[in-house]
Amino acid sequence: MSSHNQEQQLEQQLVEDIASFTHDPLGFVLYAFDWGHGELTKFPDGPDTWSREVLDEIGQKLRAGVITGLSEAIQIAVASGHGIGKSALVSWLVIWAMSTREDTKGVVTANTDNQLRTKIWAEVSKWYRLCICKHWFKFTATSIYSTDPEHEKSWRIDMIPWSISNTEAFAGLHNQGNRILIVFDEASAIDDKIWEVAEGALTDEDTEIIWVAFGNPTQNVGRFRECFRRFRHRWSCRQIDSRTVRIANKAQLDKFVADYGEDSDFVKVRVRGMFPSASAKQFISTEDVDAAQKRVLREEQFNFAPIILTCDPAWEGDDMLEIGLRQGLNFRILRTIAKNDNDMQIASILANLEDQHQADAVFIDNGYGTGIISAGRTMGRTWIGVWFAGASGDPGCLNKRAEMWKGARDWLKDGGAIDPNDQVLYQDLIGPETVPRPDGKIQLESKKDMKARGLPSPGRGDCLALSFAFPVSKKPLLQRMGIPSTKKNDYDPFAT
Repeated sequence: MSSHNQEQQLEQQLVEDIASFTHDPLGFVLYAFDWGHGELTKFPDGPDTWSREVLDEIGQKLRAGVITGLSEAIQIAVASGHGIGKSALVSWLVIWAMSTREDTKGVVTANTDNQLRTKIWAEVSKWYRLCICKHWFKFTATSIYSTDPEHEKSWRIDMIPWSISNTEAFAGLHNQGNRILIVFDEASAIDDKIWEVAEGALTDEDTEIIWVAFGNPTQNVGRFRECFRRFRHRWSCRQIDSRTVRIANKAQLDKFVADYGEDSDFVKVRVRGMFPSASAKQFISTEDVDAAQKRVLREEQFNFAPIILTCDPAWEGDDMLEIGLRQGLNFRILRTIAKNDNDMQIASILANLEDQHQADAVFIDNGYGTGIISAGRTMGRTWIGVWFAGASGDPGCLNKRAEMWKGARDWLKDGGAIDPNDQVLYQDLIGPETVPRPDGKIQLESKKDMKARGLPSPGRGDCLALSFAFPVSKKPLLQRMGIPSTKKNDYDPFAT
C-alpha cells in the first residue's frame, strides 16, 4: 500500500473516530489530546474532576436530546475561586464543538478585551496546537474556522469583546438545525444587556445550543448572579472551591484563608466560589448559613427529637413544590417536584414519606396547600395547615411567617445543620430581607417583592421555616407506625 493511501485510510479513521464523539465531549477530550506525554506529561489522567463533570453533563444532555428532541438549550453556570483551569475547559469545548459537528457556529466573550486575548484565546490557541485534528481548521487572532473555503463563514467560532453599544454579533447568533456554542468568561462583569441579546439565539428550533458561563462570583447583582437565583431553573449551576481542584495553588489559597478568614468575602469570592454577602437588610446572615453547611452531626445528636415533615407547595408556574424533614438540629429536603395541581397525587407522596420516616407531625403551607390537606384527610391523615399571613404567637413578629423564619434563624445560630451540597436551600435562606417598621416588629419582604428583586420564591427556606410553626412532641411508637392507640385518654370532657 502506498504511503498516500495509508494516509488516506488513517485520515478516514480519524474522521470516523472524531464523529463518534459528536455527543460525547468528555470522550473527545480524552481522545484528541496526548495525555501524559509532551506538554501534558504531568496530566496522565486527563482533565480534573470538576471539568469532567461539566463535559459529561453536556454529553448526557445532548444524548438525551437525540431521543426526546432538542427543546431546550443546555445552560451551565460555574462560579469558582481562582486557578481551577476554566480557560482549559473553554478551549476543550470550543475545539470539541468545531470538530464534531459540521457548520458549528459560536462566540466566546469575556469581561475585557485583554482577558479575551491574553488568557482565554491564548489558552484556546495552546489546545488547538495540541489537538489531533487541528489540520481541519485555521486558527487566527480572533477566530477558528474550517479550512474548507465553502464552509469558512458557516463553520466558525469567533472571539468577540462585548460592547453595550455594539450587540450585533450576539443578536445575529443563529444556526438553525446545527450547533451553537456561547461562552461567557468572567461572566459577573458582562452587562445584563449582552445576556439578554444572547438569549435571542435560544429561539432556534432543532438546534444544539450550548451556553456556558464561567467566572469568579465578584458581584452580588447582575445576570451571572441570577443564574444561581432567579434563573436557577434554567441553568445547571456549580460553585467550585479552588481547594478541591488538582492544579490550584494550594499554598497561596491557604494564605488567603489565613489572612482574611474562611468566611470573609475575599475568600468566598476568590477561593470558595461563593458570592459575597448581601445587604444589611438580609434577615439570615450568610455566616450563619455557612456555619450550618459545615456542621456534621452524629445521629445521636438528633435522633431523640420528634420528626417533622413540611411541605411548601409551588407558588407560581416556575416554582417547585418542596418536601422537607427536620429532626432536632438536622434538616434536609426529601423531594422536589415541579408545580403539580394533582392534590391527590401529592398527598399520596406525602403520606408515603410520613409512613416511611414515622413522622410525628406534618405541616403544610395553607396558602396553596388546602387541596393537599383535604386529600390527606380522605386518607385519614391529620396534617396541619399553616397560614403564613396568620397571627404570630411572638409579639415581636408581624405575622406567622416572620415568627417561623425567626425560629429558623435562631435554630441556625444554635447549631442547626443543613446539606452542604444544597445550594438552592443556601440561596433561599440568605435571600429574604426585612422591611423596616416603626413598631420594631419583624416583617419579611413578600414573595412578590422578592421576585421583583429577581429572586425566586424561597420554597426550601419556607420548608425549614414551617418546621417551627408549632411545638411538636414525639408520638408513641405504635402511633408513629400508623397503628391507632387504644389507650383511653385521661381527660374525658364528657365524664360526669
